[in-house]
Amino acid sequence: MTDLSITPLPAQAAPVQPASSAELVVLLDEAGNQIGTAPKSSVHGADTALHLAFSCHVFDDDGRLLVTRRALGKVAWPGVWTNSFCGHPAPAEPLPHAVRRRAEFELGLELHDVEPVLPFFRYRATDASGIVEHEICPVYTARTSSAPAPHPDEVLDLAWVEPGELATAVRAAPWAFSPWLVLQAQLLPFLGGHADARVRTEALVS
Repeated sequence: MTDLSITPLPAQAAPVQPASSAELVVLLDEAGNQIGTAPKSSVHGADTALHLAFSCHVFDDDGRLLVTRRALGKVAWPGVWTNSFCGHPAPAEPLPHAVRRRAEFELGLELHDVEPVLPFFRYRATDASGIVEHEICPVYTARTSSAPAPHPDEVLDLAWVEPGELATAVRAAPWAFSPWLVLQAQLLPFLGGHADARVRTEALVS
């Protein structure tokens, strides 16, 4: 995996958009520079453009890690277990703000200690239906003291697990988890990985 420089977005909260407006994602070139925006609904398909996203792993006060099962209505990888949540920053939205916003929307969680742990993570993968994910996807950890209240359109199931148990499960049955979680587990020390590893993603591309 090549570490790419992501051009920082302006340090301001994203403007509130009307409910009727399409959710926009930030398009990137191969060097990680912002080159435009596009509606999220138009980006994810058989030839997905490289765009900016994020992943987050949420810990509770006992050190357990929240894993979620993607809702069956999700376009890509429906019904698959994954990390706590993922999302896309809006244009001009700082990534930590986007992480907190998505946690509240998808899981009803208030986060603290939001920290980047894999700022240059990127991957490309294709699910069984042919939908491609192609993202520069900084990875964060965060903590919460609140109980999840999952959005039914986003989350089918969830569980609090010990990180070591998740690491073992991901390595024993990678097909049961999202490809980005499988890759992140090879890099994140709390999942038995090594942060300086370079993971080849081509094997996940069909």
